[in-house]
Amino acid sequence: MSDAAMADARAGTGARTQRTPARAWSPARRGIWLLVPPLLLLGLFFVLPLAYVLIQSGSAPKGPFDTYVRIARETSLHYPLIYTFRTAAIVTVFALVLSYPVAFLISRARGRWQLVAMTLVLVPFWTSAVIRSYAWLVLLQRRGIINEALLTLGLVDRPLRLSNTDIGTHVAMVQIMLPFMILPLLSSMRAIDPSVLRAAAILGANPARQFAHVYFPLTLPGVGAGCALVFISTLGFYITPALLGGSSTMVAVAIEQQVSRLLDWPLASALATVLLVLTCLMFLLYERLNSRLASRGGA
Repeated sequence: MSDAAMADARAGTGARTQRTPARAWSPARRGIWLLVPPLLLLGLFFVLPLAYVLIQSGSAPKGPFDTYVRIARETSLHYPLIYTFRTAAIVTVFALVLSYPVAFLISRARGRWQLVAMTLVLVPFWTSAVIRSYAWLVLLQRRGIINEALLTLGLVDRPLRLSNTDIGTHVAMVQIMLPFMILPLLSSMRAIDPSVLRAAAILGANPARQFAHVYFPLTLPGVGAGCALVFISTLGFYITPALLGGSSTMVAVAIEQQVSRLLDWPLASALATVLLVLTCLMFLLYERLNSRLASRGGA
């Protein structure tokens, strides 16, 4: 090979070597560009609406903080917030009590029985919450199936008022929230090594002590995740309380009333902002408790 050809070959190799870093960076650059569409969608459908709500909450004629002062002073605006958090707590507790044994049975089931149980848990996800709320409205009527069954069994002398009450609202909301509690619990239970329980039995622990000191503590991550998911989701419930609720009003319903009936957009936006801030604080509290539990478990 001539000297000129060898020089050209070296030059070509050097050029390729110099272009290699650019090619190495190209996948990363492409990855960054792939993030642009979801970020734009997030900004368009999440950040901008939130910014608009914040701006709207400060557009009251008496000043930008007038609506927040009203929320702090007027007791009539305290009740929806108190009732909302109380309802979320009640729904979370009952959902946990009902979901824990169901998740336990599913985790112990085998074969097609587990498939059938999981199908029954997941079927509600295929049905809109609006349809399920209307179904509960029919069931809880004075001449609905529940009252007819109670009358037939002789448990009551006259139909009970179940719809448009707190009890009816709580029952419907618990049923709607059950899958959101069952799935985290089931995931946590399936992760437990059966040999841990066998070791506890070998050491002399009876079934009750095995559950209290071994099994239940190992399911606490699922309990925490399920409770957080149900509680935070319940805070923003609108359809079910609007259809089945009684005289008490949740924040979402109060916001709708301020917008559609009173046309008080600044106050409605301020209520939404307060609910969002309180929800974020509850989530931060959950994260703090979860990190402490994790650190104790690691220790």
